[in-house]
Amino acid sequence: MVGSWFVETVTSPQTSRGPSRSPSDPSSSMLLLGRGRDTFPLSSPSLRISTSASIPSLSQPPSHQTSTLSTPRWSDPLTLERAGSCSPRTPRSLHSPVSSRSLRCPHSPRSSPRSPRRTRSCGRGEPCGRGEGCDWMMKLLAGGSGRIGSVAELCQGALLHALEVVGAERCSLSLLRQDQDGCRGLVQVVALTGGPGCVKEESSSNHAHLELVKGILGYVVATGMPMNMTGDVYEDPRFNTDEDQTAGFKLKSVLSVPMKNSRQEVLGAALVLNKRISADDQGSLFTDQDEKVLACHMGLLGLVLDNVQLFERSRQEANRCQVLLTLARLLSEEQKSMENLLGKMAATILPFARAQYCTIFIARDRPKNSFSGLVHMEGEEQGSEFQIYKRDCTLPDIDLTHALQVLVSKETLNVSGADQDPPTGSLVCCPIRNGKTGKIIAVCQLKNKLGVAPGEPETGREFNRYEERLLEDFAVYCGLALQTVQTVQRIEYQRASQDVTQEVLSYHLTAAEEEIRALQEADIPSAQSLRILDFSFSDFGLSEESTAQATVRMFLDLNLVQDFNIDYKCLCQWVLSVRRGYRSNVPYHNWSHGLSTAQCMFAMMTSTDQLQSNLSRLEVLALMIATLNHDLDHRGVSNSYIERTQQPLAQLYGTSSLEHHHYDMCLFILNNPGSQILSGLCPDDYRTVLPMIEKAILATDLAVYMERRAEFFELGQKGVRWEEDRHRDLLRSMLMTASDIAAITKPWHIQKRTAKLVASEFFAQGDREKEEFNIKPVDMMNRDNSTRLPHMQVNYIDGMCHPLYQTLSGMFDSCSPLLDGLMRNRENWMLLAETGEEGGEEE
Repeated sequence: MVGSWFVETVTSPQTSRGPSRSPSDPSSSMLLLGRGRDTFPLSSPSLRISTSASIPSLSQPPSHQTSTLSTPRWSDPLTLERAGSCSPRTPRSLHSPVSSRSLRCPHSPRSSPRSPRRTRSCGRGEPCGRGEGCDWMMKLLAGGSGRIGSVAELCQGALLHALEVVGAERCSLSLLRQDQDGCRGLVQVVALTGGPGCVKEESSSNHAHLELVKGILGYVVATGMPMNMTGDVYEDPRFNTDEDQTAGFKLKSVLSVPMKNSRQEVLGAALVLNKRISADDQGSLFTDQDEKVLACHMGLLGLVLDNVQLFERSRQEANRCQVLLTLARLLSEEQKSMENLLGKMAATILPFARAQYCTIFIARDRPKNSFSGLVHMEGEEQGSEFQIYKRDCTLPDIDLTHALQVLVSKETLNVSGADQDPPTGSLVCCPIRNGKTGKIIAVCQLKNKLGVAPGEPETGREFNRYEERLLEDFAVYCGLALQTVQTVQRIEYQRASQDVTQEVLSYHLTAAEEEIRALQEADIPSAQSLRILDFSFSDFGLSEESTAQATVRMFLDLNLVQDFNIDYKCLCQWVLSVRRGYRSNVPYHNWSHGLSTAQCMFAMMTSTDQLQSNLSRLEVLALMIATLNHDLDHRGVSNSYIERTQQPLAQLYGTSSLEHHHYDMCLFILNNPGSQILSGLCPDDYRTVLPMIEKAILATDLAVYMERRAEFFELGQKGVRWEEDRHRDLLRSMLMTASDIAAITKPWHIQKRTAKLVASEFFAQGDREKEEFNIKPVDMMNRDNSTRLPHMQVNYIDGMCHPLYQTLSGMFDSCSPLLDGLMRNRENWMLLAETGEEGGEEE
C-alpha cells in the first residue's frame, strides 16, 4: 500500500480551472468518494485506484523507506482540509453493520485472543503513551513553529515513531486536501515499511492491498472514528479482493486512527498494518493500547499541524496585505507610462508568488480575442534574495495558448506542468476586468513555480489556491492601473485637443493688427460727446469704431488704466476681442447689449458719490469688466432650453450654464496674449478680483436675482453697512442686474425698438421648442402671443423691474432717472395694451 493515491470528493459540474482528470482515466491516481451520501461502503464500484501508480516493491531492505507522491508545503494554506463531522450509515447491502470504536471484521471469531501489549519504553524508561514520557512528543512541543519544517518532514517523524512504538510492518499517513477543482480528498504524505522478513509481492497484490485500505481510510476520515480490524479481512464481503491475488503478503491486522485538531475536525488519518512483535511471529493483533498510543500521537500531531497551519495562514495574509498595499501605493504615484506601472506591479507579485515569470497581456478591441502588447518580468532566486529582471519581449516570443484560452473563457486557469504532454512548467492565468463594464481588458499570467525541493522534478510544483487568489487580487489592481493610465491618456489627449481649440479661438477672437493700431492711435472722444454719462445712452446711431472708443473712454475716465498699470495697446486689443466674442447673428444679446450694460454701470459710478467713495478700486474694475463681458458668446437661447436639449454647456456647469460660460470666455480673453489687462495687478489683487468678476457675471442670471432680491429690498430699508462684505457683495449683484435690464428705462423709441429685438429672440426659441419637443412654449416665447407684447411688457415691469429700481433710487438719488424712465415706458405700454396695438412703428 506504499503507492501514491488520492481520495477525491465528487462535486457538481463546474467550470474547470485547469486540466481535470476524468474518473475513468486509467492514468488517474484518484479514489472518488461521494459527498453528502447517506451510506459509505467500504468497497464500492465508485472507488478505484490506478495500477499505474508508482508502488515500490515490498521486498525492500528492512530500513525505513519513504514514498512522497505529493509533498505539500506550508506555503499552501489548503494543505489540510477538515472532513465533515457527520457519520455515514452502513449500507443495507452489508451483511453486518460496522461496529463501534474498535472495529473488528464480522467474520473473525469474537473470542480471538489478543496478544498481550508489550511494554515499550520511549525515553526516560517510561512506556510511550503517557505523554510526558515520550521524547518525540517533548521534542515536538519544544521545537516551536520555526523549526518544524515541511509537512512531510513533520509527518515522517511522527510516523517513524509510531512504526516503532506500535510495532507494525508498514504504516502511512494521509492528509485531507482540496484540489484545483474544489474537490476534497486524501493525499498520502508519507509511507514507511520496516522490520525484517519483507516478502516480495507482485503489482497485482499491491493493487489488492490498496483496494483494501482505501475504504478503511475513507471511513475513518468521514466518520472521525478509529478502525481496528483483527480478523481475516479477505473473507469480509465488504471487500472485492481475492486472497489468491495477494500471495506472499497478507493483511493480518489493520489499525487506522483519525488525526484531528483542537476543534475535533478531521485533518487526515494514519494507517498501520500487521502487528509485529518478533521476527518469527507475524500473527499478532493490534491491541486497544496500541490504538490509544497511536491516537495519542496523531492527536498531538493534529494539534501541531493545525497550529502551524494557522500560523502560516496568518503569515500569508500578512504577505498578501503587503502586496496589496504596495500595489495601492504604486497606483497613487504618478507613472510615466503604462508599461512602467505594470512592470512595477508585476515585480511586486513575483517574489510572493515564487514564480519565475509574470506576464501581463493587453487585450485588443479589434480584432477580438487578440492582444496588442505585453509586459514581461522574470524572477530568479539567488540564495536568500530574489532578483527581478525586465525582459524585452514581443507577442511572438511568448506562448499565448493559455492567455487566449482565459481571454475567451473569462475564467482563471491553473495548469500543473506534470499534467501536460510533454511536461511543462506550472502556470496560473486569470483575466483582468474593467471595473465599470466588466469587460476583459488584459490577462495576467504566472509561470514556473520556483522553490522546488531537492530531488523533485522541475515540473512537479504547481501554483496552489493561495497563489491563485493572490493573482486574482493582483488582477483587480492591474485593472485599476490600466483604467487609470487610460484615463490619464484620455485627459492628455483632451488637453491637447483643448489647446488646439484655444489656439484657433484665440486667432479668431484677436483683432487684426491694423484694427488694433487704428484704435490705439485714434483720438478718443470725450464722454460728453459720446453721451456715455447719460442714462438715456443708446448705441443705435454709433459705428463699430465709436463703440470701441466709447469703451476705452469709460476705462480712462474711471482712472482704471492709470490705477492698475494697464498697457494702452493691451486695453485696445482686449476691447476689440470682447467685441468679437459676441455673436452678431443674435438679435438682442450681442455686442450692443454688452456695451449698453457697461455704459449704465459707468453712468451709475460717475453720478453716485456714495459708490465712488465706498467701492474699492478693485470692485469698480471688476464691475466694469463683468458688465462688458457678461453675455459673451450668448447663443440667443435661455438656460432652460440648454438644459432641455442636453447641450454640452449643461453637462459642464449644470446650473446658470450660460453665465458660467460667459465667465469662462471672459477669462479666456483676459489670458489671451496681448489682451492681458490684469497683468499689472499684484498676485493678491489678481486673486481678489477674479472671484468678484465671476460673482458679478453669475448675478445676471435672473433666477439668482429672484433668490436674492428680498434680501436686497430689506437692505434698502435698513441701509448698507459698507464694512460688511455680504452687503457689498449683494449691492454689486443688484447693480449688475440693474445695468443688465436697463433697456426698460431708456427713452420710449429706444425701449420699443429694444423690446422688439428681445421678442424676436424669444419667439425664435419658442419656434424651436415647438419643432424639436412638440410643446407649447411659455407665453413670452410663444409667437402666437405677439399681439400681447404690451401686456407682457407691463407685467415684466411690475413684477421684475419696478421693485429693483424703486429700491435702488431710494438708496441713491442719482439713480432716480432709471426709475423715472421705467415708469414712463410703463404708461406707454399700458396705453398700447388698452388700445390693442402691438407697439406701432418705431419713432
